[in-house]
Amino acid sequence: MPALNAPALTPALSQREREQTPEFAALWNALDELTDPEIPVVTLREMGILRALRVGDDGVIEVVITPTYSGCPAMEQIHADILATLRRQGVAGRVVTQLAPAWTTDWISEAAREKLRAWGIAPPHAARADGLAVIHLAPNMRAAGACHTGVRASFDSKPVVMCPQCGSANTTEISHFGSTACKALYRCLDCMEPFDHFKNI
Repeated sequence: MPALNAPALTPALSQREREQTPEFAALWNALDELTDPEIPVVTLREMGILRALRVGDDGVIEVVITPTYSGCPAMEQIHADILATLRRQGVAGRVVTQLAPAWTTDWISEAAREKLRAWGIAPPHAARADGLAVIHLAPNMRAAGACHTGVRASFDSKPVVMCPQCGSANTTEISHFGSTACKALYRCLDCMEPFDHFKNI
């Protein structure tokens, strides 16, 4: 299997210069066609799974991916799809799984969020304007029972999940796990349609 042609692998070129070559552009175009195996309307790049395309220290092309969560069953298929794409481009490359920084739903692009909604999946809530992540902790049930009503309400409050079918905010969670572990199952109490909500991570 031939490696990526020069000048992309020329040692004298910096990493930035290598990434600006026509060969790299062609690879990005090919990789941008790859969709999430579980949600085929969004691409791996839009989901924030596809992190980087680079040349390794040994001159081999590396595609860097970050799993949405540990044990995601789609990662094996994603790995195989990327290698198949590289082979079709005549490139001998490898896939590198990067766990840090950990994937977050904040990496999902706005375009992907709209595609999820149109597909019938309520997208995760957008990141805070200040860029800080918000972690919701479930209160200890014994401690929660001792709380005043107002304090407990602040613990129990969760962002409203809008129905992707009719747009209603009158929804309720049926199960914390939906069609996949990264989604929760909701029902709209207005149109009565069940739907998945992509959980915030």
